[in-house]
Amino acid sequence: MKIKLAKSEIIHFVGIGGIGMSGLSLIMKGKGFKIQGSDISTNKNIERLKKEKIKVLIGHKKRNINKATILVVSSAIKKNNPELLEAKKRQLPIYKRGEMLANIVSLTKNIVVAGSHGKTTTTSLIASVFQETKIDPTIINGGVINSINNSAKLGKSDWSILEADESDGSFIYIPPTYSIITNIDREHMDYYSSMKELNTYFLNFVKKVPSFGKSFICLDDKNNRYLIKNLTNKNFYSYGLNKNSNFCIKNVTQNKDYSQFDLKITLPNKKNQIIKNFRIPLLGLHNIKNSVAAIAVALTVGLPISNIKIGLKNFKGVQRRFNKIFTYNKVDFFDDYAHHPTEIKEVLDGVKKVYKDYEKICIFQPHRISRLKDLKKEFSYAFKNADKVILFPIYAAGEKMKLGFSYINFAKKIIKNSKVQLILVDDKIQLAKYIKNNIYGKKIVIGMGAGTISSWMRELPNHL
Repeated sequence: MKIKLAKSEIIHFVGIGGIGMSGLSLIMKGKGFKIQGSDISTNKNIERLKKEKIKVLIGHKKRNINKATILVVSSAIKKNNPELLEAKKRQLPIYKRGEMLANIVSLTKNIVVAGSHGKTTTTSLIASVFQETKIDPTIINGGVINSINNSAKLGKSDWSILEADESDGSFIYIPPTYSIITNIDREHMDYYSSMKELNTYFLNFVKKVPSFGKSFICLDDKNNRYLIKNLTNKNFYSYGLNKNSNFCIKNVTQNKDYSQFDLKITLPNKKNQIIKNFRIPLLGLHNIKNSVAAIAVALTVGLPISNIKIGLKNFKGVQRRFNKIFTYNKVDFFDDYAHHPTEIKEVLDGVKKVYKDYEKICIFQPHRISRLKDLKKEFSYAFKNADKVILFPIYAAGEKMKLGFSYINFAKKIIKNSKVQLILVDDKIQLAKYIKNNIYGKKIVIGMGAGTISSWMRELPNHL
């Protein structure tokens, strides 16, 4: 007799349309759980859920949970959400997404990718390498992987590869077999009281790696070096451009089509080796580092070098990670999720190296008032490698708080500190008008942000 897990439970996801929530709900449905959910509006993630026969209710209402026995809550959900309040009234068990994710992946061997930036791409690269070796892992990612046209996939093997979201601290519940820490940056300070607290969370997460597992930590990041300093058991390998890295990047070359590099591997009690000619269809040093994290964990678990190389070379990418979306007047337009100063800088650094004689135009929609307020100085210097910035109003993401500074002054600081020409636009119609009249010749245009900017960029051809 086959016994199903939680056969009598109906698990309701509040905010099921988010990329992480939708991915987790798909995996749990595939494992036999009864899943339903709600969100404020429909989107592509919800469309994918409906195709898998998952019931999704539009609008947050207390009657939505009439039959629910367990609640899973997105980090974006406010404390006064009617479904959350009703669940508390009924004394239903309530879990953060990270807690439920931890319960599910504890049933498998897993590789957990954490960090402030680069998680989604790194997770996708690892998945590509595993799939090339005919290992069929369960994947739970923070972005849509082009090769599977989804953010999640239920695999047949006993491996899980997943992205850990640190935004609400719940990633600390995930029990990693192998962990990757890409970097630790000043982000989500609406949840963490200080950088010290954020660093402590990551430290405690890495400490959970068992003796038979391993952590992989990028040595190029200063906060990661603090992490390493405070790890007493030394059960980790480092990677990066830093010459002291266990997996050290060498001989980098980049062009519009791919990046290529060699890797010097220096491990305790093992013969040093150099593996040449890794190639990825991505630009930027940040993506080379992401790929090295994938290489390091793949080699450590015993995957063949030949398969690793092919998996990286044939990587199909992730949606919203420097994706070319259309060409207008012989000018290529790209879409990117970069919404933090570090991410913006990394993308533009990569673009500068391979589009040397092009005019680089960045269309930027700031995301979250709290992030802009906390990092306004860093934002003002982030666009140095752009020639022109087209700036949208802030996408508030439900935040209702005073700016605490002038938006116009913020724009002026970008002009001053990044040394760019800046154009203010109010909406997508104004954007289309500007592009129609000004975008031609040897230029490259990159839309950046985590709000509505991606959909607006994709709608542009209809207005040109």
